[in-house]
Amino acid sequence: MRELRAAGHEVVGVCAEGALLDDVRAERFVVETPPLARSLSPVAQVRAFLALYRLFRTRRPDVVHAHMPISGFLARLAARAAGVPVVAYTCHGFLFNQPGPWWRRGLSLAMEWVAGRITDVFMTVSREEAKDARRLRIHANPVAVGNGRDPALFLPDAGARARVRASLGLGEDAVVITAVSRLVRHKGYPELLTAMADVPAQLWVVGERLPSDHGEDMAAYFAGAGLGPRLQLLGYRRDVAAILAASDIFVLPSYFEGLPMSVIEAMLCGLPVVATDIRGPREQVVDGQTGLLVPAGEVAPLADALRLLAGDAAMRRRMGDAGLARALQNFTAETVISQTMQTLGLTA
Repeated sequence: MRELRAAGHEVVGVCAEGALLDDVRAERFVVETPPLARSLSPVAQVRAFLALYRLFRTRRPDVVHAHMPISGFLARLAARAAGVPVVAYTCHGFLFNQPGPWWRRGLSLAMEWVAGRITDVFMTVSREEAKDARRLRIHANPVAVGNGRDPALFLPDAGARARVRASLGLGEDAVVITAVSRLVRHKGYPELLTAMADVPAQLWVVGERLPSDHGEDMAAYFAGAGLGPRLQLLGYRRDVAAILAASDIFVLPSYFEGLPMSVIEAMLCGLPVVATDIRGPREQVVDGQTGLLVPAGEVAPLADALRLLAGDAAMRRRMGDAGLARALQNFTAETVISQTMQTLGLTA
């Protein structure tokens, strides 16, 4: 949004209302907040569609760039119905690739196929899902633009490391494994907590469960993990870069991802990454060089990988340095924003 505005374009954000919009509005961006909902309720989605249609008819945008599965589906339908000249979409992970009941995966595929027919510019964050879009004929010309973060914000920081560790009562020698995500089942927390039983390290968990999250609550798993003071639930944090700089290993044992920002953030902070061998992370982590890839949903390989890194500081440094170099080459915000603007045809 900043780069588009700097290039001379008028930019309007559209999303559900929430506290995180304070920072966006502080930069004097206009944000419209129709009643979008993470729900399969037909009533809620019809209401959201009509609100989007009215918004597009009123504002008459030249381009609508939609994101996420449900809101992206509705936004594209509403934009086409309202006569928007260019309808664009960035897929952050196809829901039909996510484990779940067959009917939900089938519905997701049908929605993507229908919306793909009316999408002029189709982007994905991962190369594998661009291939999926082409193979399944969701879109004829998907472009993988990637994901990226700012290396001026996420970076190795000795001062932050000392400050955060002191605030949490840890010395320099303690090995810290950190996970950053929403607290939901598909992020692999039950397996991670079980794996940590025999790993000589601290576990920091950054994140929270959103009111709109579905499925099993993770609170009981954390309460029953038996890790005692080795487990720190840090909740939602605005200083994730500092938390990562204070860590030694990053872990993301998800069952499903797009191209996770958390892995990029960890790599830019110089951390080795232990992640599951699934779409997204396997495009980021070079197994044995920048981290370790393990099968999704399995405890033993995850425990082995974490234990190996926890016990070998030289390996951590070697993999962390390699991951930082790879992230600087492939996963910076500047690169992704430039690619996205070029793909949308909105460069200055």
